[in-house]
Amino acid sequence: MPAPNTICLWYDGTAEEAARFYAATFPDSSVGAILRAPGDYPSGKQGDVLTVEFTVTGIPCLGMNGGPGVPHSMAFSFQVATDDQAETDRLWNAIVDNGGEASACGWCKDRWGISWQITPRALTAAITDPDRAAAQRAFNAMMEMGKIDIAAIEAARRG
Repeated sequence: MPAPNTICLWYDGTAEEAARFYAATFPDSSVGAILRAPGDYPSGKQGDVLTVEFTVTGIPCLGMNGGPGVPHSMAFSFQVATDDQAETDRLWNAIVDNGGEASACGWCKDRWGISWQITPRALTAAITDPDRAAAQRAFNAMMEMGKIDIAAIEAARRG
């Protein structure tokens, strides 16, 4: 039975490739049903992959091969909480090294244009520290980073 709410992501013929990458990269992720087009459509032919059901970190998604001309935007992103630097590095590097693009403050974009925030739990704890000066130092350090460096965040938090 389909989830009551599913994130639908538009791809230009690469939905299955993206879904398989996400399933191989992120914990609690998998590829489900693949629907092939029952007939020709504007950006594809009968038998082409039309939609792919997949899960990313437990979130149900549907990849739709809708065709060209519908770019993704940073207005939508997956935010993935990480437990340590090794996990942060693994996920960030998997995205960026697979044709993606690094950005600032823990953000990166995958090769399909989907934005990701790889956010260590230590960063969240630091910028929500009840000691507002410590939180500000950690926040300022984050603002200078691409991939988040937990040791640097913790050092800034300590002052």
